[in-house]
Amino acid sequence: MEIALVLTLLVIAVVLFATEKVSIEIVTLLMLVVLAGSQIITAQEAFAGFSSDFIIIIASIFVLSAALQETGILDFAVVRLVRLAQQSRNLMLFTIMLVTGIVSAFMNNTTVTAMLVTPLVGLSKRINTSASKLLMPLAYAAILGGTCTLIGTSTNVAVSGYISKTGLAPIGIFEITGIGAVIFLVGIAYMMTIGQRMLPNHEDQQLTEEYKLQKYLSEIVVQQDSPLAGQLVFASDLTTLNFRILNIIRGKENFLPDFRTRIRAGDVLLVEGDLDNLIKVKETKGIDIMADVILEKDLETDNIRLAELLVVRQSALIGRTIKEINFLQRYGLVVLAISRYGETLRTKIGRTQLQLGDLLLVQGSPERLSQLRNSSNLALLGEFEPLLFKKRKGIIAISCFLVAILLGTLEVLPLSIAFLMAALATILLRCISSDKAYAAIDFKLLVLIGGMTAFGTAMENSGAADFLAEGIVQVLGPMGKVAVLAGFVLLTVILTQPMSNAAAALVIVPVALRTAEALGSDPRAFAIAIMLAASVSLVTPFEPACILVYSPGKYRFRDFMKVGSPLTLLLIVVILVMVPVFWPL
Repeated sequence: MEIALVLTLLVIAVVLFATEKVSIEIVTLLMLVVLAGSQIITAQEAFAGFSSDFIIIIASIFVLSAALQETGILDFAVVRLVRLAQQSRNLMLFTIMLVTGIVSAFMNNTTVTAMLVTPLVGLSKRINTSASKLLMPLAYAAILGGTCTLIGTSTNVAVSGYISKTGLAPIGIFEITGIGAVIFLVGIAYMMTIGQRMLPNHEDQQLTEEYKLQKYLSEIVVQQDSPLAGQLVFASDLTTLNFRILNIIRGKENFLPDFRTRIRAGDVLLVEGDLDNLIKVKETKGIDIMADVILEKDLETDNIRLAELLVVRQSALIGRTIKEINFLQRYGLVVLAISRYGETLRTKIGRTQLQLGDLLLVQGSPERLSQLRNSSNLALLGEFEPLLFKKRKGIIAISCFLVAILLGTLEVLPLSIAFLMAALATILLRCISSDKAYAAIDFKLLVLIGGMTAFGTAMENSGAADFLAEGIVQVLGPMGKVAVLAGFVLLTVILTQPMSNAAAALVIVPVALRTAEALGSDPRAFAIAIMLAASVSLVTPFEPACILVYSPGKYRFRDFMKVGSPLTLLLIVVILVMVPVFWPL
């Protein structure tokens, strides 16, 4: 009965993670409530994961990464990288992937990707190269670079924490560097050769064409006898017909309306709305519909610009609608359309919940757009203004990071204490404020990892891990230990599609450890193979680093399938060949 309940909860969790109808941290906490309520795990076991030292390590690394970014040292490195890379396009691609992977070995890969998307889009325009040729390699390098050290991804830290609970030694900070380097270099070699040829070449278009705005824009001339005259822009008859007034041309002046603006006779209104409602507007007395085609120049003037904004990781706007944010009042910008996974959203924009990786087409003044350059919520795409390099604080931040790694590697201090000390030092030495340090921590991820650790305990307590292990041994055992290991690696790769990498690994590892024991194999080898497999699933763009480059690169789902599938299969082979070499079965 307990086995059935645990496995049923697993299936439900996978479905909910995939559909995202309920946020992942709520799903995780609900699972803990059910498991503790049914007495499969105790209250202490339910929350043990949240008090584990690996949670402290992950949170501290988030703070240290933010401190490095805040001091401008990473932007300084990006500027130098761009100058070096402009000598040759192949050298540029190689340098981008190499540097990205090295940085990602010590920082969260999503943070690294978010930091580099904007400068690379700007670089692609300067060298007349499609951004689609650079951004997918960027995301892949960031993901694979994380396999090189224990702190490269939260998945590695979480798996290390889990296996230490079972009595195995935790994974050393550089224990996986050998095999991780092979995985990373194979990824670079693939993207420099086969992958580069398969990358799409999505040419830049005018923004009005790219977002297909012409179909939805019209110019309306307000006559002297029009009932619109005197009405407030955002409470007008046009608004009741679901039209949005974007610009007003009044004499020689072209401006964006605000909530105090009233329509006047003689105004030319640039409106966006459904074509079916346009017929009703035509029948309204006192207005004329101009038949001219709306071009990008109609939306831009010396005082009004079009731009694209990327919703970045840890943005406070994620999960909120344009209306809830009061976007116009808050940023002084009008959202014309939203690009998500290659689909352009133009209707009911105000009620659309923003997601990581959304690309917003906005209209506003150059001054308002420039204010977003230091925003932690949105990145102004195509323009890169590096933060002022605070040399002294940058040196302090990177020194704290390196000292933590050294103390943890030499076992002078426990890894959790070393990184916590380093994170606190960056705050006390004012490399980053305490508010920004808290904002940098991905608490949703911590809840997920802490909860899924307890779920692993539930699989052991209920007997579900033994049940699944016995089944796997019966089916794949006669084919040999490598075949069983291959089955787990493939299952992990598949599960990382609907679930986060850390969650997928923490679900599989308890079963894998039991199976290894049943086969008389080294459980550590199985755990590390699963941990690495969780980071090489590049078939779909559901990994956060890939989500961030999806819209800016104008990619399609099939682009990731085409480029990522062969690479994923190649890396699975690398794992199955190399793991038994480093950790004999």
